[in-house]
Amino acid sequence: MTTPHARAPHPRTPHPLDPLTADEIATARAVLEEAGKAGGTTRYPLVLLDEPDRHTVTAHHPGAPVTRRLRVTLLEPATGTSHEALVDVTARTLLAHRALDPETDGQPPILFEEHERCDRIVKADPGWRKAMAERGITDTDLVVCAPLAAGNFAAEEERGRRMLRSLTFLRCTTTDNPFAHPVGGLVADVDLTEGRVIRLTDTGAVPVPAECGRYEAEFTGPPRTDLRPLEITQPQGPSFHLDGPVLTWQNWQLRVDFNAREGLVLHQLAHRDGDRLRPVLHRASLAEMAVPYADPDASRNWVCYLDVGEYTLGRNANALRLGCDCLGEIRYLDAVVADDHCAPQTLPNAICIHEEDHGLLWKHSNMFDDFAAESRRSRRLVISFIATLGNYDYGFYWYLYQDGTIEFEAKSTGLVQTTATVPGERTAYATEVAPGLQAPFHQHLFCARLDPAVDGHANTVEEIDVVPLPTGPDNPHGNAFTTRATPLADSADAGRLADTAAGRRWRITNPAAYNRMGHTVAYTLTPQPGPTLLARPGSSVARRVGYATRHLWVTRARPERRFPDGDYPNQHPGGAGVLEWSRPGESLLKTELTLWHTFGPTHLPRLEDWPVMPVDRCGFTLRPTGFFDRNPALDLPRESGGHCHAAP
Repeated sequence: MTTPHARAPHPRTPHPLDPLTADEIATARAVLEEAGKAGGTTRYPLVLLDEPDRHTVTAHHPGAPVTRRLRVTLLEPATGTSHEALVDVTARTLLAHRALDPETDGQPPILFEEHERCDRIVKADPGWRKAMAERGITDTDLVVCAPLAAGNFAAEEERGRRMLRSLTFLRCTTTDNPFAHPVGGLVADVDLTEGRVIRLTDTGAVPVPAECGRYEAEFTGPPRTDLRPLEITQPQGPSFHLDGPVLTWQNWQLRVDFNAREGLVLHQLAHRDGDRLRPVLHRASLAEMAVPYADPDASRNWVCYLDVGEYTLGRNANALRLGCDCLGEIRYLDAVVADDHCAPQTLPNAICIHEEDHGLLWKHSNMFDDFAAESRRSRRLVISFIATLGNYDYGFYWYLYQDGTIEFEAKSTGLVQTTATVPGERTAYATEVAPGLQAPFHQHLFCARLDPAVDGHANTVEEIDVVPLPTGPDNPHGNAFTTRATPLADSADAGRLADTAAGRRWRITNPAAYNRMGHTVAYTLTPQPGPTLLARPGSSVARRVGYATRHLWVTRARPERRFPDGDYPNQHPGGAGVLEWSRPGESLLKTELTLWHTFGPTHLPRLEDWPVMPVDRCGFTLRPTGFFDRNPALDLPRESGGHCHAAP
């Protein structure tokens, strides 16, 4: 076990995709203030690198000048007005500036300071205080007002307002788990600009669940005593190498990035094949995650989080801890983001990089040679971060394998969202996890953005189904099956559903590149399909989370197409993103593409998920399919150091 290291300094030669720096963030604010577009009261919900297009990145040569531009979202809390600016921080120039219309553009993401402000507004409201007193609660020191994104339900009284909706919870002490004690039936709708509760929904008091939900060691009884140490050591250090943001490992090369909205981003993933460095993905990230709830009660039927677009997933990243969040020979990378005031903020140990043993990679025992065996163990590189969004904690893991496979895994843990009922009362939409404590059914619908570059940027996606053939003269015993490949040719074909009965997968090909057998090279996206969005068509959730109505969308790649639900999903009326980009008429053949892949569990909480939830895993795989001419892991050495030997 070694001491973790922070991000290594950038190479002296800048690159168009380098992570944001503190100087660039400070420069952006200075340029906006000098141009009279910002002042001391201005807040900055989002500051992101304006990533250059693929051709600019591909054409860049080491030592060439680099122009860096930032997209900055500004908010004036006193008026609720918001703007978007494009700043050239290399030339210190304001390139563009426009006002955002909240009714058509949506609202900027929620500021960190607005959570505390909402808490103060709700607790000062006479109607809320009266409702709490009617429930026998007059001391609010241990009350938690939990502000959540308001969504958009086309209510006339909410038009143009910057809003949050607040639930209420209690604690026994300042360190207690508030989700064990929800105050049922009470929601406060808050106008953040006016600083007041504009509507109070009270569906009636129910008993506040009394049983505590503590999960810390001092509350869970004596610990197990039969768990012996498990140590992972690499005496010669890890097998990967970091040169600033450039990471190399086992024929893989990529650039590691992090931004305030998506968190971890991987750029320019390429695999060395002999003397060629072959591109696979231009960009990969988790671009959105929706968490819609199933409870139709008026106090809960509006709940649907968009943790990337509304809450800025990256800014909520944890400071990772050695031996707890990551185990082994670890390298940590810090991340730099902008805070609410556009001041540079360093997130320490935001990214974890390490290697893991992953069991058997390949093996054969030759029965014709006295069962002589050859085998190789699999090792994978793990690049990860963890973020906490209210009650849930999410771990996001990119895995690279020695055979050219790429995997993504999301791990959901933390605390389930809760509501209160009369103890023992049954509901069709939740699980009672403690007396009177209900955990509503909900979905976690993640969306990965994948910009393929399979041996180049001109790619085509084919939908592959496994098809049984009818019994007949050509299939007399009825055993034959084959595959059917359907190119996704037009944007009208962009939205696809997985089909486990057909073994459906999607093959990303380069029609101009061939393997030694004369077939086009490819990588295949294999899903782990579950239900898509269960909210009904035409509902507010379905309009705003349209990406989640399909397992896959394929769109033409364009610089302005950054997020599957649009740039500003907070309080957006819906229809943005992939729904807008999937109208007929755009060819998807032999061109630059973006794949938007939806996956994730439909969570029906269990008793075992309380008071803290064991990790729930989901994800997908990208696997080379004719990309290499044979097994690319044949050259791995036999295990040394006595690890592989016959049993005594």
